[in-house]
Amino acid sequence: MPQTHRSQQADEGQKERSSGSVAPSSHSTQSYASTDFSNIDQLAGKFKVPGIVRGGSEHDGRRLPDEKGFSIQVGSELYKLSGASIMSDGYLVTPIDGRHFVKLFADAQFYRLPRLQSQLFESEIFVEVGNEHFRIPRDIFSAPGDTPNYFTLGFTVFFSSPGDVFPGLNPRGLLRPPAIHPPRIPNRSPKIFADLLHMLRGYALTIQNEDHRSQLLKDARYYNLRGLEQKLIPYTITHNIDRRISEIVIRLQDIKSSQISVLSDGRKSTDAASPNTQPSRSGWVTYARPFIDETRHELILETSDPMLLNLDSVRLTLFGTTRSRITGLFQTIANKLNLPTTAPLGLMMLASEGTSTQQQNPSSTPLSEDQVKVRFGKDTHIVLDGVDRDFEELQWGLVGEQGAGEAPSSDRPSKRRREDFEDAAFSKQHFWALNRSQWRLRIQPRAVSSGGSDAEIVMVAVKIDATSNQKTRNVQRGFLSS
Repeated sequence: MPQTHRSQQADEGQKERSSGSVAPSSHSTQSYASTDFSNIDQLAGKFKVPGIVRGGSEHDGRRLPDEKGFSIQVGSELYKLSGASIMSDGYLVTPIDGRHFVKLFADAQFYRLPRLQSQLFESEIFVEVGNEHFRIPRDIFSAPGDTPNYFTLGFTVFFSSPGDVFPGLNPRGLLRPPAIHPPRIPNRSPKIFADLLHMLRGYALTIQNEDHRSQLLKDARYYNLRGLEQKLIPYTITHNIDRRISEIVIRLQDIKSSQISVLSDGRKSTDAASPNTQPSRSGWVTYARPFIDETRHELILETSDPMLLNLDSVRLTLFGTTRSRITGLFQTIANKLNLPTTAPLGLMMLASEGTSTQQQNPSSTPLSEDQVKVRFGKDTHIVLDGVDRDFEELQWGLVGEQGAGEAPSSDRPSKRRREDFEDAAFSKQHFWALNRSQWRLRIQPRAVSSGGSDAEIVMVAVKIDATSNQKTRNVQRGFLSS
């Protein structure tokens, strides 16, 4: 009986071939002896036409008989499939890890399974960071500013060019797809990445110290998680009852120039330059964190870089990156106010981004001279040589709210208190070295127009930590080892 049955099948197969049918015999074998895929069990039944189609279709001329059985050999394994299974592309496959994912993807490309390709594109993201494997749900990047990022962009490029999945090779001439390495980021910390994922899931993270915060910020920027970056940046937002306004304290290096605005004394925010209106030349600089803040706050910028305060002229000398950042910030504010540009266009653009290697200084903007005008008042918190000092007892050359750079003539002492500078190495110049400081930014009309600009910027001191002599600086200096 078995021989007769096989003979009848052979006869039927011969008749079908003679009449032009492409259906092979039920025990014909398609051999891929050089192919070694462990995933063929899951890929079986995914070919050409999405879903299992019975009855008539536009592919009738190229379809295999649904009920007929076929044997396909892949490597050393033999698989028995029906014609309907071979022609289908609709089974659910869930990748286990990154290596499994790329094998499924390579097979989907090699066997031309569009539905599986689409399913893999929408699946979780598998990546190896350092020496640890991570499985990332796509909806974890749903917060504003967190997409596109390193992972979504990489997967989009991977799937958007199926013809280039195997670079330099013709897919039609391959007996088997080449090996594809799973996504891997070997030069990043898996522990820091796990902390970032913890925050992306909506949980609060205890930041251990500033080094830990710095590492989190570094990798958040590396992965282009801009919304998460803003959550990691140190800040404080409070409502100032006396000034009746919300305030934000943020570090100078964390300020995004695109989020700067000017709040005029008439309480109208200038978010963008308008060709039809002239912005007010009197007001305060405000800021809103991108992707997070819906309202703007009066800006108090903080810097821990050293600056030099001249007590006679009441002006600041800036150095290094602080000078470049302040220059870029001043230029952004000048653009908001539609002020004329005094610097070359290229230098102005580089200054605003903080990327220029050329010497930049505030005098290249229409709002300031090289040494920046500052203002102190009775509400300024002054720590001098480690001791809290009142503004009134240090009023030599310093000014109150009525002006900047001009001391009140009525109560300005004719001589400075000798003990204030008795031991100062630079007492003749009357300088303070500012170690840390916080400043508001005030826009006010310029007394004498300079360079076509009728406005100037004044840095109003909120809190400063300064030294007046080298001894205090040496006292604060620590040893490298303890």
